[in-house]
Amino acid sequence: MKLTAADWRKLRLSLVIFVLFCLGGAVLVLFSLEQQQQARRLLATAQAHNAQAQAKLKQVREEESEIKLKAALFSNLAARGVIGEEQRLDWVELLRDIRNNRRLLDIQYEFSPQQPLGNGQGPWSFQVSSMRLQLQLLHEEDLLNVLADLRNTAKAQVLVRSCEVSRQPRPPGDSTGPHANLKAQCLLDWITLRGPQTR
Repeated sequence: MKLTAADWRKLRLSLVIFVLFCLGGAVLVLFSLEQQQQARRLLATAQAHNAQAQAKLKQVREEESEIKLKAALFSNLAARGVIGEEQRLDWVELLRDIRNNRRLLDIQYEFSPQQPLGNGQGPWSFQVSSMRLQLQLLHEEDLLNVLADLRNTAKAQVLVRSCEVSRQPRPPGDSTGPHANLKAQCLLDWITLRGPQTR
């Protein structure tokens, strides 16, 4: 079957409409593909922003947790009297109380002058006072109890730098009363923290 010119004239409008529909369909497909790519780009950007926001939120929560931990530590140190000027009179009374409560035979001590610990720069600085401590002991547990009492109740952070324990011979002819079996010599650091308002 052959198409004549009259047939082509009749089909021309249908062909034009068909071509226009094909072009419109192609334009719609291209537009939808572009919209899809743009939506993917927007999704990737939103996901990146979300990941950044989550990372920042995690960092803020970690910093908040760290600040709470440091605030609790600071409050604990302040409650114990570690922050501020050293309180040597309280320290001396504490040593006297320990001697009485633990029924120690003899306790002697000597504090060195206070000195800055480390470079001491900034508004806060650690101060240290060294102390030589000599004890006459019945047994080793007395020394451990004294050191635990100092760590737990002193208005300072007490660090033991060294301790030497030696056996004591019983004096000849002394067979009555308690006798010091051990002699302990320790070097302790009493550390306090001074801030701007305590200088």
